[in-house]
Amino acid sequence: MTKKGTAPLNIDRLQPKVKKGLTVVITGNGKGKTTSALGMALRASGHGMKVCIIQFMKGDLYAGEWDGIRQLGGNVELHATGKGFCGILGNPYPWTEHRANAQDAIDLAREKISSGAYDMLILDEINNALKLKLVDLEQLLDILAQKPALMHLILTGRDAHPEVIEIADTVSEVVEIKHAYRKDIEPQPGVDY
Repeated sequence: MTKKGTAPLNIDRLQPKVKKGLTVVITGNGKGKTTSALGMALRASGHGMKVCIIQFMKGDLYAGEWDGIRQLGGNVELHATGKGFCGILGNPYPWTEHRANAQDAIDLAREKISSGAYDMLILDEINNALKLKLVDLEQLLDILAQKPALMHLILTGRDAHPEVIEIADTVSEVVEIKHAYRKDIEPQPGVDY
């Protein structure tokens, strides 16, 4: 896409001399961690990259990204494997069920990594799952060790573990300054879910 009266973009000059799959952690108490990861999925799709998103904590309530990703076409797939946010917002499922689903999501992540079919893997809310002991630190460290050299691995959620932060290439913390929820404004479609 070019602006009227400008030369076409030379995408070749943007290519890195050395390609490397990055490990990116998006953490913090602010809103926008999943949204940031979805933006990277959109950007990767624009480059023709194959993306897999595994949502560890989401799955019991509708989220707009589920249908939005379907509309993108075949480069991005999403697996909502969770039963919602464990222990909050009136979630009715016991910890053991949340743990079983998170363990299935870990197995799925390993399967996607070993397939060699993906350029980017997003493990949405994995940091929360780790903090709640739905997955074990050793499991996540094993996934980090298995990551192919050219695959980008994006890890989202609050409370990222210090060992994971140390391993990551890029870490961003989303800080809440103000949130509509604190003013008793209900979550809004397209912004909050």
